[in-house]
Amino acid sequence: MTELTAGDLAPVFDLDGDGGDRVSLSGLKGKPVVVYFYPKDNTPGCTKEAIAFSELMDEFKKLGVTIVGLSPDSAKKHDNFIAKHNLAVRLGADTETKTAEAYGVWVEKSMYGKKYMGVERSTFLVDADGKIAQVWRKVKVPGHAEAVLEAAKAL
Repeated sequence: MTELTAGDLAPVFDLDGDGGDRVSLSGLKGKPVVVYFYPKDNTPGCTKEAIAFSELMDEFKKLGVTIVGLSPDSAKKHDNFIAKHNLAVRLGADTETKTAEAYGVWVEKSMYGKKYMGVERSTFLVDADGKIAQVWRKVKVPGHAEAVLEAAKAL
């Protein structure tokens, strides 16, 4: 599988979202979108990342940018996650991991010597034409949302 890079067309997706809505890339066409992949709701790093994006939501909105977080968790878990942490981001349920696979972020991971498949924390900034403008892989959460906001200002 080839790794997606800037200039590639972003793979489309249509997933169950929070609040009973659908979350789809085609539904956001014509607007820039931040698509970020994270491993699991209500874990320390994922919670910090979602809160960081939520705190900057007004800044992203001023730029006309939508933020969508995707993980293998169910839409119901996403609803609970949003309610618990008062999140402002949209969340999509990639329960079959097809979207993570299409973006090349469903990877073999290792913990305590055990190998397993999981989401590599990654972010894709997609321009209004559906092309990837920038990619962040193996994201470290501190300062990440701010870095994505800075990149979005250049769109």
